Amino acid sequence: MAPSFDCVSSLLCVEDNSIFDENDYGGSVEVLEDAWQDPRYRRNLSQSENLDVPNGWFQLQSDECLRLMVEKEWDHLPNGDYRNKLRSGDLDFEARKEAIDWIQKVQEHFGFGPVCAYLSINYLDRFLSAYELPKHRTWTMQLLAVGCLSLAAKMEETDAPMSLDLQVGESKYIFEAKTIQRMELLVLSTLRWRMQAITPFSFIDHFLYKINDDQSPIGASILQSIQLILSTVRGIDFLEFRPSEIAAAVAISVVGEGQTVQTEKAISVLIQLVEKERVLKCVKLIQELASNSGGGSAKGDSASVSVPSVPQSPIGVLNTECFSYKSDDTNAASCANTSHNNSPDAKRRKLNKTFGE
Repeated sequence: MAPSFDCVSSLLCVEDNSIFDENDYGGSVEVLEDAWQDPRYRRNLSQSENLDVPNGWFQLQSDECLRLMVEKEWDHLPNGDYRNKLRSGDLDFEARKEAIDWIQKVQEHFGFGPVCAYLSINYLDRFLSAYELPKHRTWTMQLLAVGCLSLAAKMEETDAPMSLDLQVGESKYIFEAKTIQRMELLVLSTLRWRMQAITPFSFIDHFLYKINDDQSPIGASILQSIQLILSTVRGIDFLEFRPSEIAAAVAISVVGEGQTVQTEKAISVLIQLVEKERVLKCVKLIQELASNSGGGSAKGDSASVSVPSVPQSPIGVLNTECFSYKSDDTNAASCANTSHNNSPDAKRRKLNKTFGE
């Protein structure tokens, strides 16, 4: 049974201490690095249209590392019945869509990397598949989106904004820093502190390289792959696929546009890591997605981002006139550092403090 949300008015967490074992609370999280995280590549990635991969930059993962990631990716997926609940209406599909739209607008506003946006939605889906939010309190979904994006920014961005500053765009509510921190803790405990998720970005460099006859992919192929990967999170059809399967299908779709690439041949070089039938099914969905979008940007419709003038204020939410962007937001979750950086000269914030009042 999903945990209850009896304390939603104050966002007091209902978990007991038994859920925290030595490997979860304050434990170390194994970091699986991949070449795509190089800061020379990530810098201004979303704005770059003519990206060239530096010579010597493209360092492939070992086969052992790839197999390990394939094994561990199961730990970072929503529960099996999550997609069916969204289809049947047991979970609010429109609320999820609005949350994703908001996350992607804030990502563009701050220039967060694509992994940050993907992780935010991964956290949101995994949380919703394991925890039941009260349907009569619609503001909790927005609070969840803020909490997930805040956690992802702390995991992936070199200079993560304070949680209050994240609340831009068409937000109906503005939440206190303490309220956001409590939601962050609830997300962390519900996901059992498994925040360094395996994503399609963990595989895409290797798959592009293999399908491209062991040649480093050009920047345009990488950018198109990023756009396609981000576009897969908006709907629910891709929830049935593992990150490695999505990455394989994206790589086949992207390389196949610029070259005469036989799908069977492309899959043959990846068969040790992915299942042929599932990748073919995913390729078909990606082709339908590209056809339906009319070749437009996979990030969705662009929209101006502005701070709302007068948001509503349920319990635990501040009026616009009341909050201060100078509020102390140092009580952050204990998260493992990753090798993502926006700038080689920037120093990652230390996030080894636990939540506090």
